[in-house]
Amino acid sequence: MITVALADDEPLFTAGLTMVLDAQPDISVIWQAIDGADAIRQHDGAQPDILLLDIQMPTLDGLAATRRLIAAGTASRIIILTTFESDEYVLTAVEAGAAGFLVKNIPPDQLIAAIRTVHSGDAVISPGPTRRLFATFRRRPTESRTPLRGSDTQAVAELTPREREILSLIAEGRTNQEICTELWLSMPTVKTHIGNLIAKTGSRDRVQLVLFALRTGIAALKAR
Repeated sequence: MITVALADDEPLFTAGLTMVLDAQPDISVIWQAIDGADAIRQHDGAQPDILLLDIQMPTLDGLAATRRLIAAGTASRIIILTTFESDEYVLTAVEAGAAGFLVKNIPPDQLIAAIRTVHSGDAVISPGPTRRLFATFRRRPTESRTPLRGSDTQAVAELTPREREILSLIAEGRTNQEICTELWLSMPTVKTHIGNLIAKTGSRDRVQLVLFALRTGIAALKAR
């Protein structure tokens, strides 16, 4: 059973989402929080597998809550729920260690699939916010961006043309199946390439691959 917790300052939203998730045979919502501070308190008592955090909440927002939970070494996988108006916050949250971000109006079936994906150890990103995040990243003053590490330059040099191509598509928010279709590759081949990308770049998951692509400029030409 996948245990899920929700944090949002709109009770009707969390109540509705809880009904949808609890209807799934493999998902159980164990608590709901009204803000980030409440989420941290409840997390300390019952740590969920997946924690869905709204980015904009009173008292303690999703970004601050993510930072505190990651710094404390939480085993929960955090997914940020966002609107287009909070792109900069989402980018910062993902840099802090969130497992992904989704738009709040995502269809229920896609949200359920995303929860299962993150629980399996992968990460999720929504294509729309991802493209807007490119612009947000480029607008950041150079000195405020996550700096290039020495290993980044070496990793970029080691990527094959096909790996760079797949990395660009991942950074656009493409799913594995979409990558298979566009590049005429089999699913095992795409998964092998992604595994190699994660190993070569030292990334934890798919979202960290996106940050690597942004940080090194590999994805810049694909942004729109």
